[in-house]
Amino acid sequence: MADDGRDPPRIALTMGEPAGIGPDLCALVAAGDWPARITIFGDAEVLRERAGAIGVSLQTLSVDRADADVPAGTVAVVHCPVAAPVSPGTLDPGNASAVLKTLELAGMGCLDGTFDAVVTAPVQKSVINDAGLPFTGHTEFFAALTRAPLPVMLLTAGSLRVALVTTHLPLREVADAVTATRLAAVLEILHGELRTRMGIAAPRILVCGLNPHAGEGGHLGREELDVIIPCLERLRRSGLNLVGPLPADTLFTPRVLDGADAVLAMYHDQGLPVLKHVGFGHAVNITLGLPIIRTSVDHGTALDLAATGKADPGSLKAALDAAIHLVNTARRETAD
Repeated sequence: MADDGRDPPRIALTMGEPAGIGPDLCALVAAGDWPARITIFGDAEVLRERAGAIGVSLQTLSVDRADADVPAGTVAVVHCPVAAPVSPGTLDPGNASAVLKTLELAGMGCLDGTFDAVVTAPVQKSVINDAGLPFTGHTEFFAALTRAPLPVMLLTAGSLRVALVTTHLPLREVADAVTATRLAAVLEILHGELRTRMGIAAPRILVCGLNPHAGEGGHLGREELDVIIPCLERLRRSGLNLVGPLPADTLFTPRVLDGADAVLAMYHDQGLPVLKHVGFGHAVNITLGLPIIRTSVDHGTALDLAATGKADPGSLKAALDAAIHLVNTARRETAD
C-alpha cells in the first residue's frame, strides 16, 4: 500500500518484444505480491502461452483502465494483439506496430492520469526499424509522445547513478552534440529531479570530461576548455554542486565516487559499461525530463532465453520497485 494512505500506485507495465524475454519477465513479476496495482500492456494470449512455457500459473483479465475490478490472483492486461504468430527467439517485423502500440497506450495512460508510472520490458530496436518505423529507443519515444524537449537517461545500481549527456548517437557525432546549451540543460534536469523525484536536498554531481584525461589541458581536445568548463562554472554560480570535468578512467573509483549523488557521462559507452559491470541484472533505467515517471530494465531482449525459464527478472523487479518509490516520493512532495 502506498505509504501516504492513498490507493496503491497504478503501474503500466509494457511487455516489450514478444519474441524476447519480455513476456517471460512480465509473467514472473505479475505472479508476485506488489504494493501497487500493475496492469500489463501486450498480447494476452502471448503472455498466457509464455507463462505456461516457463511453468508460471497465470490467470489474466482484459481491462481498459487502471481501477478495473480484478479478482485476487488475476493479472490485468490491456490487450494489444500481435499481427503475426509469435515464435520465441524469432523476430518478426510484422509485430513492430503492436509493440509500439503498447508504449503509446501506456504513455497516454500516464499523461491522462489513469496510471502513475510506466515500466518497460525490453524491445528490439532493429526489428522495429526493419518494419520501416522510426525508433531509436524508449527514451526518445516517450519524449516525442509527451512532447518533452530533452529526455535524460539515468541508470542506477544501488547508490551509483549515471546520467548521460548524449544517448543513442554514433560515436563520431558525440563531440558536436556536447554543446554548452545541451550540457547545461541536462545538468539542470538532473539536479532538479535528484531533488524533487529522489528527495536529495543538495545533490553533488561528478561530471566526466569528453576526452581522455579530460583533454589534458587542451592537448587531447579542446571541448573541456571551450565548452564544458565554462558551462560548469556558470552553473556553479547559480548554485549547483558540480565537480569536474574529471577524467572518466579514474572518476569511477571508490575514493572519487565517495559522497557523490550522481555521475554525468558525456556519452552512452563512457558511463554505462561501468554501471552495468557493477549492477547488471538489478540496475534500473530511469528517464528524466518527462512529465511522467518511466523506468525500465538494464538489458536487452535476450532472444536465446525466451521461453526457456532461464530469464532473470531481477532488473524488471528493480524497475518496478523504483517506479513505486518514485510515485510515493512524488505523492509526499505534493502533500507537503
